[in-house]
Amino acid sequence: MSPSGATPDPAAGNRAASTRAAGPRTSAGQAAAVPAAAGSARTGRTAGALAARAAGGALRVFLVLAALFWLLPTLGLLISSFVSPTDLNKGGWWQVLTAPARLTAGNYERLLANDTITGSLLNTVAIAVPATLLVLLLGAFAGYAFAWLEFPGRDWLFLVVVGLLVVPVQVALIPVSELFGSIGLFETTAGVVLFHTAFGLPFAVFLLRNFFAEIPRELLEAARLDGAGELRLFARVVLPLGGPAIASLGIFQFLWVWNDMLVALVFADSANPPVTVALQQQVRQFGNNIDVLAPGAFLSMVVPLVVFFAFQRQFVTGVMAGAIK
Repeated sequence: MSPSGATPDPAAGNRAASTRAAGPRTSAGQAAAVPAAAGSARTGRTAGALAARAAGGALRVFLVLAALFWLLPTLGLLISSFVSPTDLNKGGWWQVLTAPARLTAGNYERLLANDTITGSLLNTVAIAVPATLLVLLLGAFAGYAFAWLEFPGRDWLFLVVVGLLVVPVQVALIPVSELFGSIGLFETTAGVVLFHTAFGLPFAVFLLRNFFAEIPRELLEAARLDGAGELRLFARVVLPLGGPAIASLGIFQFLWVWNDMLVALVFADSANPPVTVALQQQVRQFGNNIDVLAPGAFLSMVVPLVVFFAFQRQFVTGVMAGAIK
């Protein structure tokens, strides 16, 4: 008899005893399962990391091979520019890999003695530099006006500028040739510069307008409250902030004008052509002046590379800013 007068239940006692007996076994089983699960998770993470590292290594190898394959023509052009025409006629440029003694600087000596090629390089500089500076200057002014100045028909005029982006150069060759012929600009350096400027402005206005429009309005209003006029505001605030975009645009414009041959072939003076036309004139019907073409082509390639690497930081900054905005 219990103190409360209730009769003890033998079945309940048996169940409690079995529960106490089973408890330690269940806890021990769970404790044993946790290290096994943790080990399995670690193994899975290790395998995933190894697979990711292997995939990354394979991707790097592929990218290196793709880069080497892409640079192979440039490498061949560079080596060909240091091989004499006689050795090139005997075999390809790769023969110097086993006989480097065949390399010579004679091709560059003859190239620099060629007044046509050296003069064409100067003519190309006289075309590319003004065409680039005019596009940057006029595009920056127009981009600022479309972004921050209010005037009638601004949006419709900007749509016209955007529509000019799809006009191909070939469509304008004949009418512009007739126009330049009537005003005395055909076969002149000024005519080539004006043509490149006109066709470079739509993209310049479109790019710089979108970039300038992202400048905080509060910054411009603060400058106006300090007494800055529109010209001073443009020179002291907008241009420094738009430097990366302007540098990127300048690189694109310079490369396009420097490497152009179609416009130069039509509008430039045939007696004083740019370097692309001068090199094209070295191509004969039954052969090529490889001793002039190879070093001339590589020398014309060096100038854009120097410009690109000189403004590489500004170019990357401008591209990233445009991507973020």
